[in-house]
Amino acid sequence: MRAFLFLTLAWAPWVVSAQDPVTIRVDAADSLGRFKPIFAYFGYDEPNYTYMKNGSKLAGELAASSDVPVYFRTHFLLTTGDGTPNFKWGSTNAYREDADGKPVYNWTISDRIFETYLRAGAKPFVEIGFMPEALSSKPEPYRPTWSPGARFDQYYTGWSYPPKDYSKWAELIHQWVRHAVERYGRSEVESWYWEVWNEPDISYWHGSPEEYDKLYDYTAGAVKRALPAAKIGGPASTGPAAERAAGFLRQFLEHCSSGKNYVTGATGAPLDFISYHAKGRPSVVDGHVRMGISKNAEDVEKGFQIVGAFPKFRNLPIVLSESDPEGCAACSARVYPQNAYRNGTLYPAYTAVMLKNILELAGREHANIEGMLTWAFEFEDQPYFDGFRTLATNGIDKPVLNIFRMAGLMRGNRIKVESSGAVALDAMVKQGVRDNPDVDALAARSDREISVLAWNYHDDDVSAPAAIIQLSIAGVPDGARRGLVRHYRIDQNHSNAYTVWKHLGSPQNPTPEQYSALEAAGQLQQLESPRWIDIQAGQVKLDFNLPRQGVSLVQLSW
Repeated sequence: MRAFLFLTLAWAPWVVSAQDPVTIRVDAADSLGRFKPIFAYFGYDEPNYTYMKNGSKLAGELAASSDVPVYFRTHFLLTTGDGTPNFKWGSTNAYREDADGKPVYNWTISDRIFETYLRAGAKPFVEIGFMPEALSSKPEPYRPTWSPGARFDQYYTGWSYPPKDYSKWAELIHQWVRHAVERYGRSEVESWYWEVWNEPDISYWHGSPEEYDKLYDYTAGAVKRALPAAKIGGPASTGPAAERAAGFLRQFLEHCSSGKNYVTGATGAPLDFISYHAKGRPSVVDGHVRMGISKNAEDVEKGFQIVGAFPKFRNLPIVLSESDPEGCAACSARVYPQNAYRNGTLYPAYTAVMLKNILELAGREHANIEGMLTWAFEFEDQPYFDGFRTLATNGIDKPVLNIFRMAGLMRGNRIKVESSGAVALDAMVKQGVRDNPDVDALAARSDREISVLAWNYHDDDVSAPAAIIQLSIAGVPDGARRGLVRHYRIDQNHSNAYTVWKHLGSPQNPTPEQYSALEAAGQLQQLESPRWIDIQAGQVKLDFNLPRQGVSLVQLSW
């Protein structure tokens, strides 16, 4: 009881030090265009977790978190094996060859993966990879060996090599897409994305950039032959803040724009969307985690600028098919202490800031951002809250999942926000949040509702006073006299199963009663009961305190 009282007092709304309030002004009459649901994209390495008990549960929860389609991307959809998952590994056995070298296709496992998404109301973001054993130009060794803390020298094995026969590879892809159309319908599959490979600028691809271009041409041709209106794209390369990665993305776009197609001999290749990755770089400083949000933002910016340099492609949709605080979801915080941000409120606060960063950078660079894919799912049969980059642990939702529930409640057009506590975009890209915290917001307006997503974020995960927020909303339509306020919150005491789990003694075998309590604590919760307030001359003023690394969603409806 004493520990619980201490926790409650430490985070009570009125426990703040003397400081200047942060004023957040929202103008509902100043529209910035449609609020694009770029947050509705998720991915992970281990495809076979998809249809397991907790994987299916999580897929359903994510699909239900928004009224727009949620997309799932996963590695290893074409690798050879019996479907047994492991860290950073999975298989579907989609392709093998008989004794005469003739192809044998098997879509059983890949169908099971896709149908888990579709039953939940979600859609596949199909990553076309990796290489089946019978097609690999260097098949031995094939299955990798890796666990958290291990070196990666035995990880990028035969599945990461180019095909020994590009025509057989192309026919595999053609048969796969044709099967999907026959099974799920043309219009459904036309709504999917088809992305060629993953991070071919590093060891996921043991070939040259030119060999990747060749793979892309054969793959794109096969996809379009089966479904001309399919959305094909790539290259899913790593963060372009690094010149090597920037060079790879640039050469790929040059190939698709003006290069010689390896299949047709014509100029260029079909390209319906462009994808690349953006990652942060956390570290441990003076015994605490320091996030590297500036690296994440710089990757986004540099990629937008590269795409913008190609007039032919500058209006194409861009999907950041991985955008995360760092690069390895399976690298648990137990082994890698810089990843200790993952269980608590720092992860959702970081994600909220990056959501606004990406939208603002897209506006500044005139980029057509379509998706910000979070590379996080779940691991079956691992200890509770073991520090993996996941959205749930043993079926218990982590605080980060609730930032997507918050974003899913925002609809309509994005509207103007000004905050006296915001860190400027240029400073965010260059140095992150290292001095004053970023106390800022993102807002949207639908027909009879205004949503304000606010956060109090700092790269350094250390204790600090709550911010005193003075929120004013102007531009409420004439005639509105009373408004209903709902205030959702992610902090130590709200929407946070991790806090409850620790309060229960960190059980690894929770009782049924404890499990039910953890399930409930993992849901999105309100800070207070909904309440009616007066709207005066089209304006509303609300005051509240927001803890460090906390996130609020304030919704006003009338």
